[in-house]
Amino acid sequence: MSSTLTRPAPVGDAVRDAVAPGRRTRIFALPEARWAAASLVLFLIALPLHLLGASAWAWGPLFALTYVSGGWEPGWAGLQALKDKTLDVDLLMVVAALGAAAIGQVLDGALLIVIFATSGALEAIATARTADSVRGLLDLAPATATRLGDDGAEGSVPTGRLAVGDVILVRPGERIGADGRVLDGASEVDQATITGEPLPVAKQVGDEVFAGTLNGTGALRVKVERDPSDSVIARIVAMVEEASETKAPTQLFIEKVEQRYSLGMVAATIALFALPLLFGAALRPTLLRAMTFMIVASPCAVVLATMPPLLSAIANAGRHGVLVKSAVVMEQLGQVDAVALDKTGTLTEGTPRVTDIRPLTTSGLDEDALLRYAAAAEHPSEHPLARAVVDAARTRNLDIPLVEDFASAPGTGVTGTVDGKAVAVGSPARLRGGRGDEPAASVAARLEEEGRTAVLVEVEGSPVGVLGVADRLREEAAATVTALTSLTGHAPVLVTGDNPRAAARLASEVGITDVRAGLLPQDKVTAVKELENAGRKVLVVGDGVNDAPALAAAHTGIAMGRAGSDLALETADAVVVRDELATIPTVVALSRRARRLVVQNLVIAGTFITGLVVWDLAGTLPLPLGVAGHEGSTVIVGLNGLRLLADSAWRRARDGQ
Repeated sequence: MSSTLTRPAPVGDAVRDAVAPGRRTRIFALPEARWAAASLVLFLIALPLHLLGASAWAWGPLFALTYVSGGWEPGWAGLQALKDKTLDVDLLMVVAALGAAAIGQVLDGALLIVIFATSGALEAIATARTADSVRGLLDLAPATATRLGDDGAEGSVPTGRLAVGDVILVRPGERIGADGRVLDGASEVDQATITGEPLPVAKQVGDEVFAGTLNGTGALRVKVERDPSDSVIARIVAMVEEASETKAPTQLFIEKVEQRYSLGMVAATIALFALPLLFGAALRPTLLRAMTFMIVASPCAVVLATMPPLLSAIANAGRHGVLVKSAVVMEQLGQVDAVALDKTGTLTEGTPRVTDIRPLTTSGLDEDALLRYAAAAEHPSEHPLARAVVDAARTRNLDIPLVEDFASAPGTGVTGTVDGKAVAVGSPARLRGGRGDEPAASVAARLEEEGRTAVLVEVEGSPVGVLGVADRLREEAAATVTALTSLTGHAPVLVTGDNPRAAARLASEVGITDVRAGLLPQDKVTAVKELENAGRKVLVVGDGVNDAPALAAAHTGIAMGRAGSDLALETADAVVVRDELATIPTVVALSRRARRLVVQNLVIAGTFITGLVVWDLAGTLPLPLGVAGHEGSTVIVGLNGLRLLADSAWRRARDGQ
């Protein structure tokens, strides 16, 4: 076990540092955001003037500018869609807003324009931020590498110019410039960005290393085995982009019937206006009837019937630490029937802890004495295992003496003098030269079989005990797995880059039987696609860069927020901000309640629209009464949807009531 002289940044911090501030798209650099902001400001200025009864010359031009600034982009996009014989819902909303203005409902139309402009801006911002994170991921790989010539001469070259067969020198603390294999040297490499493993992995001659991973204290000579454009980190970028582009566009329930409804309404409005004129009807009453029909039949009420339950659920989830990025995502969460869970940082805390303290009977030491020696020797080290040992000693309030003559050997461990005695702490196989015929070796083997990392402690050259270190399971992990199993009807699948023994041990503790371990990012995507090909709608939960392709490829992705990488946070559809794992089944249950309320609201809105349309067609529906009926249905479905804002709705979803 080696000691890293500079503490490696957590994965999330590494990714954040990689994305320079200048690479992050500014909100108002997006035209959608600028036009939406202008529309909102103009509306807010005009609104009090209109409500206070000011002259129409005061608020009229402001509302007109609101319509133009907020409506021209969706209107133009809708006109462009007409070339492809597609009637876009945004164009329909613009037409409905203009129709409302034409019969005096200027405020209603302006509000509709502002809502749609703001929605479009938020979507554009989310898309831009995702693209920023994908580009920033490429910066994990260093810009240059030290290439060694045939004569051993060193030269700095851009990593993009490295070729298969080149040999590069990776110094302590540097990021590895290319995928390859170690020719010479020994070190420990933090490759959590690729595999998600919580601890640095010992590397020696013949071991594979990946571009973008962080070298420890040893120097490595690495032979490049993949072109930089084909490195694992580059393939992660490609997979995220491909999944984002090819993932079938999803829509809210009402948008699935958008085309038929929109075409039918437009055709009916035109017919209601044109046919009576052909038979000699007067222009004004005919136009008034047609405009009344367009207002009462417009999809505004239906859209509002859909949105309040979903938005209320989003707000409620946000108060309880789950950021759901859109109404579409909230609807999708209720559709999932399979769950794939990452291990490190998701089911576990992502931080190694001492789980076992095993002094040998021949050592004469108790647990505290053994831990005291180990913590003293490890105290100067910044290695994750060393920090775990020191934290365990502090938890027991042990006095940690100073160590003298401290030294570390990459991949082996640390040595020093504690209380005048030579102490060594590190890998059992490396410290004892592979000898397995002694009690310490059997204790270490048992711990490793249980999925723990064994740490041998020697005093004066003799083994005195073994420590077991493992990533600690989250307290709510087992209950979360049980709840997800109940919701979906299937036990979750564990997909992890960690070793099979550690994965199997954790899976047995939480009740998962389908374990897929040792996976690279592309393997996780394959596992998700296998489930989807079987007709399942998969929810993926993860936190790291290595989880991002699977998050993008899944029906729905949720990222753990505290230690999550920028790429995972941006790629995921929802984020568990406080890393409370138990909120995941709750938000899925809340989504299902929201979907039920959407159906209720659509029935209410459809009943009102049908009644008003029949009245307008069969009789003479006064315009004020038509507007009142239309707005009344909007109020009813809106209030019904707001029921999910209450904390009691979250509690019922959590308790399965």
